[in-house]
Amino acid sequence: MTEAAQLRIGELARRTGVATELLRAWERRYGLLSPTRTEAGYRLYSAADVSRVRRMRELLATGLSAKEAAGAALEEPVTGVSTSPDSESWELREAIERLDDAAVHTAFDRLLAEYSLDSVLEGVVLPLLRELGDGWARGDVSIAQEHFASNVLRGRLLGLARGWDRGAGPRAVLACPPGERHDLGLLIFGLALREHGWRITFLGADTPSDTLVETVQRIGPEALVLAVADRARLESVAEAVAVLGGATTVWVGGAGAARVAGARFLDTSPLAAAAEVAGA
Repeated sequence: MTEAAQLRIGELARRTGVATELLRAWERRYGLLSPTRTEAGYRLYSAADVSRVRRMRELLATGLSAKEAAGAALEEPVTGVSTSPDSESWELREAIERLDDAAVHTAFDRLLAEYSLDSVLEGVVLPLLRELGDGWARGDVSIAQEHFASNVLRGRLLGLARGWDRGAGPRAVLACPPGERHDLGLLIFGLALREHGWRITFLGADTPSDTLVETVQRIGPEALVLAVADRARLESVAEAVAVLGGATTVWVGGAGAARVAGARFLDTSPLAAAAEVAGA
């Protein structure tokens, strides 16, 4: 495939004008499509799949049988078709600029319907949060826009997190140290870690050190992940990390993360960090 698979079959059908039932038949009978599967078992399709379906339609229109058209489409080079969600996030960005709550939810729903969760988080949510922070620092984004966007996105992420502690996979406790109130990155990390089959116990922002110790000792998670935007907040959890180092694997990440004795250091994006924790 020329690009990562990001499209669900409904969006593949919309882009190509071919019904989902027929797409499944072409995949099953002729191997026309090459989907990947998410941890949850959903099929995701790529730009190459879009191109092959469109080419098969063209060949069918010339009078070829379905088998002949599929064989020819599979033999031809794939032409590039963008399936990146960031190229289609303009609707969400414009809604945020207008402080239009209903339009934000509509745009977010559309992205989730068309792309995998990881693709939306990596390609839309994280870049948007960075842009809002940078724009606020420059004075290009108003305080109202930054607060509005943060709150509405946080609400949507929490909605996606419902039930993320169910199942039989390993468990991770996620928290921010005392005084640390920025937990959006931690929410994104938790959603990504859930995609790897982990169960999540989310304590969130401004969690007291004694609460961290009590929670870990009570439920015995396989990992404790601390997220910090302000490096000064790490000092308040150094003692707790030392206490918990023997009880679980402690990870520290975020924009203000630094190496702490007894903890592993995460210096990548939330989605890459989730893959690292899941693979450790």
